[in-house]
Amino acid sequence: MPQLNSVLETALYVDDLTRARAFYEGDLGLPLLFENQRMCAFDVGGRSVLLLFLRGASAQDMTTPGGTIPGHDGQGPLHIGFAISGEELVAWEERLRARDIPIASKVTWSRGGTSVYFHDPDGHVLELATPGLWATY
Repeated sequence: MPQLNSVLETALYVDDLTRARAFYEGDLGLPLLFENQRMCAFDVGGRSVLLLFLRGASAQDMTTPGGTIPGHDGQGPLHIGFAISGEELVAWEERLRARDIPIASKVTWSRGGTSVYFHDPDGHVLELATPGLWATY
């Protein structure tokens, strides 16, 4: 059986692309890779890409010079977990507080990892997770 190697892209759907870009680029420090009127893409740790689509703007198929991208869209609060080192957990908590981003919850896992949960401007649940959360992480 062929194998999947990793999750390359993760997508969130946002109501205000300018506001979302400011949050992910400014507050979380993600480098912008690409932007147009319907979406923007951010580098996450040099290994994956976070796509932010303007809600409803990608619901229809999109023809490109290289082929057609099937339509997709989403509603409601979604979830993304970002991997961080255990040594940076406190610094991340301080950064969130300094930027007036409330921490919704903090969980210590039986494997030894810790997760800090907070929300983006569209209500999506974001997680910062240290190693020890999963058997694979």
